[in-house]
Amino acid sequence: MARPKGFDPDRVLDAAMHAFWSKGYAATSAQDLVDGTGLGRGSLYNAYASKHGLFVEALRRYDEEWATRQVAVLEGEGAVREKVRAVLMTVVDEESAPAGDRRGCLAVNAAVELAGRDEEVTAVVRRTFRRMEDAFCEALQRARGRGEIGADRDARALARYLLNSMYGLRVLGRTADRAVMTDIVETVLRSLSSPS
Repeated sequence: MARPKGFDPDRVLDAAMHAFWSKGYAATSAQDLVDGTGLGRGSLYNAYASKHGLFVEALRRYDEEWATRQVAVLEGEGAVREKVRAVLMTVVDEESAPAGDRRGCLAVNAAVELAGRDEEVTAVVRRTFRRMEDAFCEALQRARGRGEIGADRDARALARYLLNSMYGLRVLGRTADRAVMTDIVETVLRSLSSPS
């Protein structure tokens, strides 16, 4: 597809991502996208074919940014409990932000709004969730090898539990206060206690 002169795909995708993240897919109008990206409708549709196409690319951009940062934490040095704490507390921090700054997780928002009805969105969200599950699993496998968790613990099942906890915090964060979410994080971390 031909791109308009001076087109900066990173800037356009960032702007579109923030527009969709703030309002959701259905509530984001073509004018919101024009205002956010600074491109005309014709230029946007020439570059991305449709609002849906732009949304899918924005969702992929979110995966590249948010999930990649969390995966890097889990791949880093340190005890697995502290790495998991860092990832989960990032969620708590984001969900405890002032109401005007609290947008949740774009992948979760997309899953709730469109997954199961839109194959392409479902595939992108599934990829994000799978990346996080795999990163948790690999961190747990390394931790098991170092004796931080019991040798009998199923790293994949535990990774899915952590994934569910992380995204559950995203949903709960819509109504729960920080103290409740922090208590959940501490309970999750106790499940990672090393064998006695």
